[in-house]
Amino acid sequence: MFDMQIIKQELEFEECLKQRLEFICEFSKVTPTFINGSIRKLERTNLTYIEPHRVIIKNITFLVFNYSNDVYITNLTKKIKLSELEEYLKNIQNY
Repeated sequence: MFDMQIIKQELEFEECLKQRLEFICEFSKVTPTFINGSIRKLERTNLTYIEPHRVIIKNITFLVFNYSNDVYITNLTKKIKLSELEEYLKNIQNY
């Protein structure tokens, strides 16, 4: 039996994606908090997990991946297009 180690490597936000998110939030008059995602690898295996970037807006966690136009709401089961995020934010502001 061998000791398995998890190797974590932080991912940087793709600059274009971050700028788009900042623009949408600015237009929606909300302040985002950005948390970089990561790659987690199990040492001596071919198993890899990509943890998405997190954007926290109004206490809701949105998950995004670099080079993707999808935004996941809270978890990976519900998604919207990045172009629909502004409308989504406006709707939650009305509650």
